Amino acid sequence: MLFPFALNQRPIRILAACGSLSTVILYLIAQMVGAGKLIEILFGLPYYSAVMIVGGLMILYVTFGGMLATTWVQIIKAILLLFGATVIAVLVLFQFNFDLNLFFNEATSIHKKGITILSPGGLISDPISAVSLGLALMFGTAGLPHILMRFFTVPNAIQARKSVAYATGFIGYFYLLTFIIGFGAIILISNNPAYLDASNTLIGGNNMAAIHLADAVGGEILLGFISAVAFATILAVVSGLTLAGASAISHDLYANAFLKGKQSEKNEMFVSKLATILLGILTIYLGIIFQNQNVAFMVGLAFAIAASANFPLLLLSIYWKKLTTRGAVIGGSLGLFSAITFVVLGPVVWVDVLGNPNPIFPYKYPALFSMTITFITIWILCTFDRSENGYKEINKFDSQYFRSQTGIGIDANTSH
Repeated sequence: MLFPFALNQRPIRILAACGSLSTVILYLIAQMVGAGKLIEILFGLPYYSAVMIVGGLMILYVTFGGMLATTWVQIIKAILLLFGATVIAVLVLFQFNFDLNLFFNEATSIHKKGITILSPGGLISDPISAVSLGLALMFGTAGLPHILMRFFTVPNAIQARKSVAYATGFIGYFYLLTFIIGFGAIILISNNPAYLDASNTLIGGNNMAAIHLADAVGGEILLGFISAVAFATILAVVSGLTLAGASAISHDLYANAFLKGKQSEKNEMFVSKLATILLGILTIYLGIIFQNQNVAFMVGLAFAIAASANFPLLLLSIYWKKLTTRGAVIGGSLGLFSAITFVVLGPVVWVDVLGNPNPIFPYKYPALFSMTITFITIWILCTFDRSENGYKEINKFDSQYFRSQTGIGIDANTSH
């Protein structure tokens, strides 16, 4: 993680590590569910075996490959993913002579919800949920640990800004393709017996819609290519997430928070590898438990926690002069705790997983509420912080702000 030097590093690192681990675990569960379903369809293996295979590969890849291997597989899969999604979208529109009116009319006439499918999707049931999910997806991205970790792979601030600009453009382009792929799946596979099981539901569940669509528009060749890309994507994401989680444990918690920088690199590396193994085992177990959960929903929860715990601290530490360690730690902790609590007490965990009749917290997406708690708590505590340490931290802000905006005075890369 990236930390403002004006604040007390130890409590900030502990809080950031806890937020990162919560996000990483949720995200890993979503990826494990998707990977298990994919391998189950392609090779006919039981779901449990598929999850254990992917988890085992993840542990080996991160333990022996590290950041370099993870970076290269992410570069390659990004290129292949953009190419594959473009091919599917073009082939889908080709079926309708690239006439979008005909395309959408066909989708609305087939789907049981009719014209309402052009409104926000089924994951959003009310305006509050729509706003809450939107906040999570917008601001949670800025707080995802495996994305923040990428800033350590560029040489300076200028290159970091260029990387963000390019990545944002590619992501925006990919999102434009997803609605074509989604509506194409409705038209071409939702009522196609070749892709439905005995209960008239999609083979492998809704998470496998894109895989089936590739077969419908491109045959076995495109199916094989997209399946390989999907597997590479899952491996790249879980590797990056596991690396971020292991780094939070070994570098932020073990090395800096507990040993205060007095550890040896050899011991830190050992703790990192041990953390990788433990995270892999935990993820395999949770991936089996959450087998039937929607992948998109699980990712949304990860974004909500990142938006509630990590993003407010990063934003305020860069742009708000009055931020102090006391306000940051307490406010960030409440944001993290409230986001997790709302998730547990909400409809998915409290009702779907734990089997209770009604949820205590009525909304699936908690970001609107947990982010509000974080910002308000930080503002109140920092505004009325009259401690000596608080004044010292405020006085360091101008120097920190200058460095963050210009890059001047930032130390060269060091060994970790």
